[in-house]
Amino acid sequence: MENLELAIQEIKRALPGMTLLENEPMSRHTSFRIGGAVRAIAVPSDMTSLSHICDILKQHELAPFVLGNGTNLLCPDEGLQDLLMLSTEKLQRLYLLPDGAIYAEAGVSLSRLASFAQQNGLKGLEFASGIPGTVGGGCFINAGAYGGELKDVVESVVCLYVGDQGLYEVAAANCEFGYRQSWFSKHAGAVILSAVFRLEAGDPEEIAAKMRELNEKRRDKQPLELPSAGSAFKRPEGHFAAALIDQCGLKGYRNGGAQVSEKHAGFVVNVGGATAHEVYDLMMHVRNTVFRETGVQLEPEVIILPPDYKLEDHSPNPMRNRVTLNDPNAEESGKTAEE
Repeated sequence: MENLELAIQEIKRALPGMTLLENEPMSRHTSFRIGGAVRAIAVPSDMTSLSHICDILKQHELAPFVLGNGTNLLCPDEGLQDLLMLSTEKLQRLYLLPDGAIYAEAGVSLSRLASFAQQNGLKGLEFASGIPGTVGGGCFINAGAYGGELKDVVESVVCLYVGDQGLYEVAAANCEFGYRQSWFSKHAGAVILSAVFRLEAGDPEEIAAKMRELNEKRRDKQPLELPSAGSAFKRPEGHFAAALIDQCGLKGYRNGGAQVSEKHAGFVVNVGGATAHEVYDLMMHVRNTVFRETGVQLEPEVIILPPDYKLEDHSPNPMRNRVTLNDPNAEESGKTAEE
């Protein structure tokens, strides 16, 4: 706690013009609309200020907890007074590289990325057009839907490794993408800054039609009208979580303001005034019931806070088998998202 307070004061002195939200309710920053106050959310305007914050945190033996759109977080009602979050919301550069690949910073929404690809006649990201997360969060968990995953289109990911304040470009083959996981989700201290996407040429109208088809399917089958964190549980091997939950008679099961969606049993929704405790208890009831009746253990896809945010002691540096990066800001030729 003392280290965090010292770090916050140093950040204020070093970056006086930066947005720093103190004692900020997390209910304003999560799709669940749930959560008490976090001690602070730093919102750097660019990669330089983000790097500066990470350096200060490192000096105080703290690892950054990176906040994207908050679409898969369950934050405690009591708040997180021993945590500083690092928001990537202002990292928004998006443009075509000279070789036709797409460069996108971590804060770019996946829907904006998919639309940019469509406008430039590039296919492969249609599945992402309705995913509410960001490039950073999407790469962190290897986001996917309707048979597509980011691992299929990511060429490389740029990250800042807090351990040595080094910038690294990680080729897709070294990102260890798996089902809802990546190398980054397994190692504290690696902050995703941007990614390059390699897509195929396609007809813009056909791409747009596919995006509309998938988004209509989402609206028909998912409870998008209510606050949630998307799929509550990962897909167990050989099964579908929603089918198992439905099979156990839990569709529509309610605990206070939290409910297993009546529209899609794989979603837990906030039907009004739900607390984090109610959501958590409901999820554990679902998990225990499904295991008791089917023998299948469901694993939460929702990230349940608080996390262990202490800086890991890696020896040797796990980034050493990655590729050292040239400055990602040095090359900006090509068409931008604003052009």
